[in-house]
Amino acid sequence: MPAEAKVEASTGARAARPAVQPASPPLTERQEARRRRILHASAQLASRGGFDAVQMREVAESSQVALGTLYRYFPSKVHLLVATMQAQLEHMHGTLRKKPPAGDTAAERVAETLMRAFRALQREPHLADAMVRALTFADRSVSPEVDQVSRQTTVIILDAMGLDDPTPEQLSAVRVIEHTWHSALITWLSGRASIAQVKIDIETVCRLIDLTEADAKP
Repeated sequence: MPAEAKVEASTGARAARPAVQPASPPLTERQEARRRRILHASAQLASRGGFDAVQMREVAESSQVALGTLYRYFPSKVHLLVATMQAQLEHMHGTLRKKPPAGDTAAERVAETLMRAFRALQREPHLADAMVRALTFADRSVSPEVDQVSRQTTVIILDAMGLDDPTPEQLSAVRVIEHTWHSALITWLSGRASIAQVKIDIETVCRLIDLTEADAKP
């Protein structure tokens, strides 16, 4: 069973939300193309000037949609930027699948995967800062978008681990790894941690995987 399905089956209702907003019907091909244009415009503006550079009117103009249409897709800038992060992670996941991480152990592969993801964000520091700030500002109204980001990160980690049927303990370790990775992004973006320190922290937390693997053995 694919990792995406396993995440949905193993993490309950939160992970079982579909990729599209739960209250909305599936997007048509034309609507999906429009949504991609909006997310692309958001990423481009954020790459140039960070969080403050993403203005809804400019996003609408750049993506060639009416401002009212933009707000129907994304009620606020925070909704938009969190969705942008999910799209960036999805693209990153595709890249990782084409070139899987090396490493003899699951912990090594996950550490390499997260550092590759980190370096991709490092190449676009303004975009990374905008997306992380949006996650920080997100309230309950943005929960579906935040859940999508979390689910995508979980799938990336499980793929690197090579797990088809994670145990509850392994999923708990994955959540702790996710929290550490996001925290490392914040501390790096704020200038409070070097890339070397981020690497050490990621490698350290990934050792939890070795512990859960030992517990999972009969």
